[in-house]
Formats: sequence, C-alpha cells, structure tokens
Amino acid sequence: MTKTALVTGAGGFIGSTLTEMLAEKGYKVRALVHYNSLGRRGWLDSIDEQHKPSVAVTAGDICDYHMVRELAEGADVIFHLAALIGIPYSYHAPQSYVDVNVNGTLNVLQAAREAKVAKVIHTSTSETYGTAQFVPITELHPVNPQSPYAATKAGADFLALSYCRSFGLPVTVMRPFNTYGPRQSARAVIPTIISQIAAGKLNIKLGAIKPTRDLNFVRDTARGFIAAAETAKGAGEVINLGSNKEISIGELAELIAEIMNVRITIECDEQRLRPEKSEVERLWADASKAEALLGWKPEYSLRHGLDITISWLLKNAELYRHDVYNI
Repeated sequence: MTKTALVTGAGGFIGSTLTEMLAEKGYKVRALVHYNSLGRRGWLDSIDEQHKPSVAVTAGDICDYHMVRELAEGADVIFHLAALIGIPYSYHAPQSYVDVNVNGTLNVLQAAREAKVAKVIHTSTSETYGTAQFVPITELHPVNPQSPYAATKAGADFLALSYCRSFGLPVTVMRPFNTYGPRQSARAVIPTIISQIAAGKLNIKLGAIKPTRDLNFVRDTARGFIAAAETAKGAGEVINLGSNKEISIGELAELIAEIMNVRITIECDEQRLRPEKSEVERLWADASKAEALLGWKPEYSLRHGLDITISWLLKNAELYRHDVYNI
C-alpha cells in the first residue's frame, strides 16, 4: 500500500531532500512549508518535476495547531523537521526559538496523538550534547546545550520522548550530526567557504577554526530518517546519525580549497564568533546504534559529498552572497 507521509519544514535544506527521497520511494507526501506572500515553496520549487505529482504542498505555520492537526489526519508517518536553526540568530531572538522549536513540536506531537499516527520521526541535533565530554559521543552522553537554539531543541526532544512514555506515541528522536550538501543555508560553514572561493576570494573569512565537527551528507541523513520510519524498532529511542569521524573547521576549509584547486589563507571575522562559553568545541559521533537498530551507516565519504556540494553550488552561485554575513 502507498503510505502517506507528512513532512514539516519540507521547504528547507534537509526537508526538501527528504521529501524528494520519499517521493522516489513511492510515498504520497504532504509537505508543510512556511507561508510567505510570494507563494514560494522554498527548495521544493526546485525538486525534480517527476516527483512533484506525489507532493501536496501546504503553506502555513507549525505554530498553528489547527493546521497541523488537519494535515496529520490520515498520515502514516510524520517527519518533523520544521524549526528555527540558525545558532547566531538564537542569541538575538530566543523567544522565537521557543515558539517554533518547542511549541511547534508540541503541536506536532498532540496532532499525531489525536490522529493516531503510526510513527513520528522527530529531528534533533548534535548541538544538544554541547562540547564532547567523551568521544565518540553515544546517545548516553549528557545533554548540555550551550546556545538558546540548542536549549530549545533539547526541550523539544524531551517533550517528544515524554509523549512516547506518557501516551504511547511511537516517537523516534533522530540526532544527526552536522549535515551538509546541496541547498544548505548560505550562512552554514561549508557554503560560506565554497562561495567565497567561487567568488575568487583566497583570504577566507571564518569564525572559530579549531572546533571539530562530524559531517553527514544530506542524503545519508534523510536515508536515516526513512530507515527509522520503516522499522518496527526505535519507539522512545534517541539515535545518532554520524560518520564516526571528526574534522576541524580549519582542516575542512583546507580540504575544500584542495578540491577546488586553490590555496587559501583564513582570516578570523569577529562577528562570526560565538560567545566563548557557547561555542561547541568538539563533536564526534558514535552511530553504532543506528547501524544496529536501522541497518544504517553513511554511504557518502566526506570528499565525495564535498565534490557533489561544490559542483552544485558552482552551478547555483547566484543564490549565495559571499560578501555579506547574515546571522
């Protein structure tokens, strides 16, 4: 039977890729994108034409419970990705992050409960762990959010798990480490590096370059979400998605420069630095639980993923402004 999936945040970077992959697998997708007066559907405007008949797009707001409840009715699975994600902006507008990330998640959980949805896949983030207290980071690592963004995501995670424990709602919390790939936000570090080099800049402006990250190609992340939805296991579980490798931001910049066949220098741009105690210094995932429960492990090496990302961004360079830093 054809399954119906509701994807919140479907117009975003990961959400649009997930929506496309669900359509490839034969799902009917209800895609919730954030309303705007121009009628734009985010990255869903650029998905493959062959998949568009399988995707019914609704423009709205995750903070509107009645809309979320209507969309949840009859869905077999909900993939909840809608969130405010920019860490720097969370220092300026923390209330917005509570409204969207916590209250929006509550709307999804309550709607799923009332509609008796068979599975809810809730999107977390490795930022909830804060700087690694041990590596690699397992799901037993303490949750220690260091930014308002991470705090609201941690709150949403615990709310999701509480709905599983209190009401029997089959929720799985997926905790991807840093995802990258085509369509990523211009303010993220990889597009920042690529777009500056593509514009002919060899003195690259970055924030802190010593912190390490564990990087996932976007299709690997989306494939992990789908695997969680399609298994009978995982209710009430937190599951990391990661490569089990770490790389510093400085090393990452040098690798991208090598692939793009240029030599660069790196300049510290003060406005890109997080407050000292808010910077997450080290992230390195243990994803063995994902392999054990879901049969998931990354298919894309970092270099392969970067090759694809660089090629895509060079073809879409007009979408990225290298000369402006937006929080």
